[in-house]
Amino acid sequence: MPNIAYFVTDHGFGHATRACAVMAAIHRIAPAVHFEIFTQTPGRVFEESLTGGFSLHPQLTDIGVAQCGPMHEDLPLTAQRLDAFLPFDPTRIADLVRKIERRQCGLVVCDIAPLGIVVAHAAGRPAVLIENFTWDWIYAGYIDREPRLKAHIAYLQNVFASADYHIAVEPACFRDSAHLVTHPVSRQQRQSREETRARLRLSGEASAVLVTMGGIPETYDFLYSLIGCREVHFIIPGGSETTVRRNNLVLMPRFSEFFHPDLVNACDAVVGKAGYSTAAEVYHAGVPFG
Repeated sequence: MPNIAYFVTDHGFGHATRACAVMAAIHRIAPAVHFEIFTQTPGRVFEESLTGGFSLHPQLTDIGVAQCGPMHEDLPLTAQRLDAFLPFDPTRIADLVRKIERRQCGLVVCDIAPLGIVVAHAAGRPAVLIENFTWDWIYAGYIDREPRLKAHIAYLQNVFASADYHIAVEPACFRDSAHLVTHPVSRQQRQSREETRARLRLSGEASAVLVTMGGIPETYDFLYSLIGCREVHFIIPGGSETTVRRNNLVLMPRFSEFFHPDLVNACDAVVGKAGYSTAAEVYHAGVPFG
């Protein structure tokens, strides 16, 4: 079977973990497939998620929305970066075409990243788009605040519409043009709830809440107020550079010895930003989400 090129948007970690779930599913069906992954998402995301073959190519594939924190976007910087990135440089496209041809990629899959669709067509390969939104749809909601975004909407609409096969994953922002609409996609849990809680040193009766803001760093200035809620344990990825326990808090680095879907499954509720991977993992774990 030919190798598969996978272009993943660099916006946060949720799209990369979704891509990992798709790649892991393909590996279960066809273990010999090797993925050539193009993204600037940290390699640790793929290393902790994939057991099959893959190679990572650091590549800016997308601008998305520039952010100065998980809840705050920088629209002028977004427009500035888009002006420099679009339309795609033919030299950049030709270089990427040579790369996927040398690596014998017979298919290009894109998680929202429009660059991969253009590369696929230039190389004469089919392009599969996987998304729960596209950037033209996102930018349209910001035109009143940043009019410069409007110049890029029609270009991106044409790129996304040119994908040979279009998969919309729930919760999807629009479905009309999709060939397939499917359930939320997330990485599979690896440990049982009981196994993960034992590693967290939580008793069977203890209530636990996971607090997560996704892949964009955040400063948690409310941690000590949580210590007053002694009847609840709070598990907080990104709350510390090392895993530490402080009273009823378990603070851990963003990348820890715990697989994030297992943490979700081990808790009684999740509170955080509604990023895609968090929403999908909560859905599959059946855990309440705030």
